Amino acid sequence: MSELQSLSELYQNKLFRIPDYQRGYAWKQAQLVDFWDDVMNLQEDRYHYTGLLSLKAVPKSETKSWGNDKWLLESGYKAYHVVDGQQRLTTFSILVNELVSFVKNLECNVDKSEDEIVLCYQTLKSLRSKYISQKRPPQNLITTYLFGYETDNPSADYLIFRVYEEPYSGAVNETYYTQNLKYAKDFFADCLEKLYVTEGIEGIEILFRKLTLQLMFNIHEIEDDYDVFVAFETMNNRGKKLTNLELLKNRLIYLTTLYDDSQLDVMDKAEMRKQINDGWKEVYYQLGRNQHSPLSDDEFLRAHWIMYFNYSRKKGDDYIKFLLNKFSAKNVFDKQVEAIEEEIPENTDIEFADEDDDIPKPTDDATVKTISKLEPKDIADYVNSLKDVAKYWFYSYFPQFSSLTHEEKLWLERLNRIGIGYFRPLVTVSLSLDKEVSSNERVDLFCAIERFIFLSFRMAAYQSSYQSSHYYRKTREVYMGKLAIDQVTTSLNDTTDWDMEYTIDTFVTRMGKNFSNGDGFYGWRDLRYLLFEYEYGKAEQTGIEKLGWTPFTKVEKDKVTIEHILPQTPTKWYWRNQFRQYTDGEIKILSGSLGNLLPLSQSVNSALQNDSFEDKKVSKTNGRRGYQDGSHSEIEVSHESDWDAERILKRGMKMLKFIEKRWDIRFKDEDQMTELLHISFVNESRDEVPEITEDDIMPGTVETANGELSSATTDLQLDFWTAFVRYCAEQGRSEDIGSRKPFGQNWYDVTVGSPDYHLFFQLLKKKILRIGIYVYNPESFSKLESKKDKIENSCGISLEWYTSREKSVAKRILYSVEADIHNSELYIQHFEWLINHFDKLKNALDTVD
Repeated sequence: MSELQSLSELYQNKLFRIPDYQRGYAWKQAQLVDFWDDVMNLQEDRYHYTGLLSLKAVPKSETKSWGNDKWLLESGYKAYHVVDGQQRLTTFSILVNELVSFVKNLECNVDKSEDEIVLCYQTLKSLRSKYISQKRPPQNLITTYLFGYETDNPSADYLIFRVYEEPYSGAVNETYYTQNLKYAKDFFADCLEKLYVTEGIEGIEILFRKLTLQLMFNIHEIEDDYDVFVAFETMNNRGKKLTNLELLKNRLIYLTTLYDDSQLDVMDKAEMRKQINDGWKEVYYQLGRNQHSPLSDDEFLRAHWIMYFNYSRKKGDDYIKFLLNKFSAKNVFDKQVEAIEEEIPENTDIEFADEDDDIPKPTDDATVKTISKLEPKDIADYVNSLKDVAKYWFYSYFPQFSSLTHEEKLWLERLNRIGIGYFRPLVTVSLSLDKEVSSNERVDLFCAIERFIFLSFRMAAYQSSYQSSHYYRKTREVYMGKLAIDQVTTSLNDTTDWDMEYTIDTFVTRMGKNFSNGDGFYGWRDLRYLLFEYEYGKAEQTGIEKLGWTPFTKVEKDKVTIEHILPQTPTKWYWRNQFRQYTDGEIKILSGSLGNLLPLSQSVNSALQNDSFEDKKVSKTNGRRGYQDGSHSEIEVSHESDWDAERILKRGMKMLKFIEKRWDIRFKDEDQMTELLHISFVNESRDEVPEITEDDIMPGTVETANGELSSATTDLQLDFWTAFVRYCAEQGRSEDIGSRKPFGQNWYDVTVGSPDYHLFFQLLKKKILRIGIYVYNPESFSKLESKKDKIENSCGISLEWYTSREKSVAKRILYSVEADIHNSELYIQHFEWLINHFDKLKNALDTVD
């Protein structure tokens, strides 16, 4: 049947349960905001069509084991499975529960019982009884909830004890889906609080009437002879699409219903269904185990597909089509004949089939049986494999939760830092074979993988799929026990060694392009990984860790910054005198060479910038920290008495020799290493250049295009940014926009919590005010470019996307306006323009990123 009903009509003597083949609660902020807005914007005299709600009556034979729910069913209630519409029905249940709790906890109702508190002419007790739960009289010890999950769903307990808040002292498992339940609960609690503040109890009552009387569902009851599982797959192509893992679970449970009793009797079907539910329960637990960083359903399913089935590039990435074709009704109904081997007496001559006779042809006398092409055992084995592997998949991401050795954890953390890529299935398999593979064998494997990744992908920048098919196939061979782990390790090392010469030549060429772009090693996206490994090596020697990996990657106030010891634009006397024998172009190259780059453990050290080397080394009484109190790398540099070109070359060679030792790399010779550093000119003999005195350079000056020095522009820029920072403080924006110390430069950077880009302001030629996005690499730029229309529509600005040089690694996305920049009477106008456009641009990026 199909008819329109309000929720008040729907909740008449019905018990709703989310069946085992359904996924958990998937709605997030965007869907909740839309739902709330729909209800709030609904006029009081109008109805709102909420969509289709498909229900399947649960036969009494299936409810016999429903325990504490049976009493209500025996009282005239009818049980239904929610086949489609569970996200909306779950949302309604959470909101109504929060609404009842909110009204109950109002100050005016603190001393009242629920049967004394009235909402819309009904007591809270009656509302709870109709929409949320009922207690079994006369003792009222058993509570039955009108909406919920079947008991083997991991969300069942969470909904009862954390959302409905039934008293319970035990632990409740949390998963990716339970996080969504919690978020919805908190979201609606906050919305109700705000609604009450603005509209009082009248606003709460209007909301309740809208929810229960004006939201209309198209109710469709699925008949017994209708294929409920196929209906579920079809219906869930609408709205928030099922993940492939959710879709596959439904398919497998469906297939268990198709076998005839000779292959799978009633008890076996129930047991297999239980095994599938238990398997998925474990998978979802592991994927959502780290609530702050839940793992992708589809990535896990694809990885397991690589481990479990023969990999072929012909299949491409469309693994779900393969799985759904493999686990299909056709393969259950298709039968194949299998001969049952009989015992052969001794001393009997045996005739073997011809070599090309692939298919056995049973004779009339042979004993045969007919079985499905896809046997129940095939499903059971696959499900058990998924279940068993899930834990090790989790450990591959979060080794700190495992009982692995310190050395294994260390290398897994390295693999996650460098970007494990397509090797995660192989790593997972090595972890799953915990009894067959020793700790040392795993460490050797991880070491070989990390070396392969560093050389092939981080240095040579090969395509990310390089050798993937080869090692995917080896992953399955290891999992199936056909290949030993140490053979894969040997293969990885051999491949890396074979590619060595080409890898290094390619890396030299890449760095050459970086120096042509003006970035040098600073533009190498994997510089941070190298510097961290160098820093970690120093930490191992001292036993003191000064820098963790997180600050290296997070763009925050205390993030690790990469310092140019010799500044990119040296303006102070110390630097101009120290490097006086070099041209501006050579100074630029020296600045970006590997030996001149240093990780700083606090972003406050960006204040050092143009300070002399001595000032950079020494900590100040005002709290500014120098190199001598910084990271191990900083301390090492602080031991130098001075900083010049020879020291940059010397430290660069030291870093390259560290690379050789750390990754077992063999550069051709020192000439190739010097070529890689791009500062061979340091070894050239030069005429002595007279020292520059401090009197030759006034404070705050910079070189102009014709070589003359001008302090006027620098002073104006410093004045502008100083006033800007002061204005930000007055507007309460010191923590984000105004957190940077002002300098006499034409630019001002602002970090926004992204590892891919930051925002910046610029003063251009005294008449252009500019805001822009500084994107660190082409991959990140392409990611933003794909969302160009959404970004521009969101912020209401038409941006300039293609002004950067084609060969430049970093890209700039700009928006400019003409302005009389240095007219101090217009400062406030300029500052408001910058802040306003910063907020627009950041909000747009947050929306799409």
